[in-house]
Amino acid sequence: MRTTSGALEGSLEDDALVFRGVPYAKPPFGDLRWRAPEPIVWDGVKPAKSFGPACLQPVNDDGSPNPGGYAGPVSEDCLRLNIWAPSGARKAPVMVWLFGGGGVVGSGNLPTYHGDAFARDGVMLVTIDYRLGGLGGWAHPALSAEKGDGPNANYALMDAIAALRWVKENAERFGGDPGNVTLFGESAGATMTANLVTSPLAEGLFQKAIFQSTGSLPTPGTPLAQAEARGEASAAALGLPNATAEQLRALPAERFLSDRAAAFGLRTIIDGTVKTASIMETFEAGQEHDVLLMLGTNSDEGRLVGTQRIAELAETGTPVFQYFFDYVPEALRERDPNGAPHAGELPFVFETLATYQLLPQGPSAEDTRVASLVHSCWVAFAKADTAATRLDCGGDFTWPARSKSNDHAVAWLGAQPRIVPADTLRSPPNGAEPGRTWRDED
Repeated sequence: MRTTSGALEGSLEDDALVFRGVPYAKPPFGDLRWRAPEPIVWDGVKPAKSFGPACLQPVNDDGSPNPGGYAGPVSEDCLRLNIWAPSGARKAPVMVWLFGGGGVVGSGNLPTYHGDAFARDGVMLVTIDYRLGGLGGWAHPALSAEKGDGPNANYALMDAIAALRWVKENAERFGGDPGNVTLFGESAGATMTANLVTSPLAEGLFQKAIFQSTGSLPTPGTPLAQAEARGEASAAALGLPNATAEQLRALPAERFLSDRAAAFGLRTIIDGTVKTASIMETFEAGQEHDVLLMLGTNSDEGRLVGTQRIAELAETGTPVFQYFFDYVPEALRERDPNGAPHAGELPFVFETLATYQLLPQGPSAEDTRVASLVHSCWVAFAKADTAATRLDCGGDFTWPARSKSNDHAVAWLGAQPRIVPADTLRSPPNGAEPGRTWRDED
């Protein structure tokens, strides 16, 4: 397979063409650390049959998964993507996945995110890795001074933009449609997705977006000057009180990330170029990109308020599909008695319950049926026209977009999926279990 970067050798797996560990930009270390990613080109044929290392993050010495579910090699040389494309496809819809993990841990390589089911159902799935912690979101006056008007500070977002550009340039070579790209993410990945829906630099790179379980929609961005002050404090803690850009880039990455503030970084810095305003401010001004939108939360995570507000604002423009995921696998109901926890929807969206580490005995028949439905809804969204007002999720379940005439309908995704009015979802009553979102009859 020849791409704009060079030739790739992938593999045919069942009905999918799979390419793993494909570089989409130059490795962002040395002089390229804390810079916008640069295009990469290689000679010859690059093998693409194994995943690349994840971006630098804390990993467990015993080889067990970290809080982001990742166990494996890490490196600054991590700007890679993975592709599952339907064999023989022409103009297949494309979905680009941004994983969650607080912007600190995680990887697009996790088995939960594998794209076999999407490829089987005619969708080309791309998962990417992006810079984490302070390597992905950090500012310092010395770095800002060399960039002038930017772009600056939001390196993880710039990585995603570079990956989207690579996908747009190359999707057709894999049988995908560069004019039908859905960007979707969960938790920190959903925050990134929302930031890109509201970033001037991402305009035209995707036509649809899905926000899964982000609590950051109402959170103000960090002004660049404030981020720079935090960066100066981090550098001083590392022994560089008046650091130059060269000195900062000379720091070993592991030593830089040993500072707590640097290790966590900042996910939304208002630098004036990548981000000119916060997510909520942009939606309130009606200045978000004109993309078809899906968004939702899970029943035991308490992240409804920002989701409801964004849904209300966006509904006045393009169609908006809102969901509420309320299903717990049968084997986990004693562990999760209050409903679906944070990230609980992921193996259902990707239909990867068979490899889900929390279900070593495998899914039940009901688990499998719900996963098939949820996955079908995401596939239907990817295949839908950008003006669609209904999604056919298969079987007899049809999901309408929110509108005043249907009480701003929400798809309740549980053992018995149904459509409910948005105003039946509310915060927990006094004394109720924290984190859960309740309906009026609870």
